[in-house]
Amino acid sequence: MAYHDYYGYPRYVSVGEKRAKARRKLKQLKKKHPGIRPVVIEGNTLVRTWWGKAWNGNLSKYADYSNRVGRGRSYVRHGAVLDLQISPGQVKALVLGSRQSPYTVTMQIKPISKAIWTQIRAACEGQLASLQELLEGRFPKGLAELFTAKGSGLFPAPKEIEFKCSCPDWATMCKHVAAVLYGIGTRLDEDPSLFFVLRKMKMDDLITQAVRDKSTRLLKQAKKKTSRVIDDADLGDVFGIDLASAGVEKSGGSTATVVKPGAAVRVRRSASAKKVTKKRTAKKAKTVVKKTKRGSRAKMKK
Repeated sequence: MAYHDYYGYPRYVSVGEKRAKARRKLKQLKKKHPGIRPVVIEGNTLVRTWWGKAWNGNLSKYADYSNRVGRGRSYVRHGAVLDLQISPGQVKALVLGSRQSPYTVTMQIKPISKAIWTQIRAACEGQLASLQELLEGRFPKGLAELFTAKGSGLFPAPKEIEFKCSCPDWATMCKHVAAVLYGIGTRLDEDPSLFFVLRKMKMDDLITQAVRDKSTRLLKQAKKKTSRVIDDADLGDVFGIDLASAGVEKSGGSTATVVKPGAAVRVRRSASAKKVTKKRTAKKAKTVVKKTKRGSRAKMKK
């Protein structure tokens, strides 16, 4: 399909025609390479999740990107990114251009620096409750600003990205590379964990540290006695049960006193229980004496 008219000027090609061409080429490629993963845009919105938006937003923060990357939006929209694979520090893609065969785009992204990662990990202490919250972008505004900070956040600066395209375009960033950059944002919409793969970060480090700090605080709070907490010894006195003979069961590193099935539980009488028994015995004795006196008086009258 020629993209130039009789006079050598580029011929106008409708979006529908571009999409049809992309579908045909994708169908051909899937027969030979069933594992390819095209970038599919549903509707008019390129990205919807926090991670996808943050990735695309990062592109617009740098003049190196903002002046060139826009030309890749239309390519992504009409399905020109036929394949996009993300691996640690690398992106490989196939982008359909004016010729019949797709162009190959390779991208190398440097891992996040240790200094920045250490700073971010420290800021996340006690701020993230679960891995799900992190992937869904549900965290405090302060963390969001830190993650997206220009030059010191999680997202790469232009100097941290190297790219190459097999097309003959002389531009520093061709539209095929720009399309791949936007395609990454769309891919993060589908699976935000790929961002950490791309930047060679262990997302569990953020959660593990946060959970560890939270657990430490809870343990400290548990050590502080309150009026609502009853010791094992006090509990035994109240119910007259010797908890020491019930058995101790350990679970998850903590020790909890539980009554095991079949375990011999020795019932002991506490001081308070003994007092109650004495009172009841004395009361019964008085009752018996009264009844005896009444019986004696009745006989005497007769």
